[in-house]
Amino acid sequence: MHKLLILCFISSLLVISKAFSVETIRIDFTEHDSYSIEVAHINIGNTIEWLPKNEGHNVEFLAGPGMNGLPPKSEIDAVHSVVFTAPGIYLYGCTPHQNMGMLGLIIVGNDFHNLEEVRNIKLPQVAKSVLNRLIKISQSDS
Repeated sequence: MHKLLILCFISSLLVISKAFSVETIRIDFTEHDSYSIEVAHINIGNTIEWLPKNEGHNVEFLAGPGMNGLPPKSEIDAVHSVVFTAPGIYLYGCTPHQNMGMLGLIIVGNDFHNLEEVRNIKLPQVAKSVLNRLIKISQSDS
């Protein structure tokens, strides 16, 4: 009986630690003026790190919960890292290429409460088309 309790306790710890594990997702700037992961579903407390695998790109947030608390746009060709502490949808793009559709979405905590805010961001037609595609992908992945 004692061994069974210990086994149950250890199993519980493994399940709990997995549920609360902090993860870092790495997204590259690609040669095709896109991000290597266009839609990322993450948990609260996870980190996204953008890596300049191709020159001429950065990260600028266009919408998301607590916009005032988000970091300013990154420098061109710089590593950029953000820990996400608030649930919701975050829309970001490459400053020089966002009008051409270099956009990405981050869904934190599978929370879509600010979807309409993201949908209503003013973007040129090409970028709006890309955003609509990313929204469809994000909802089918959830």
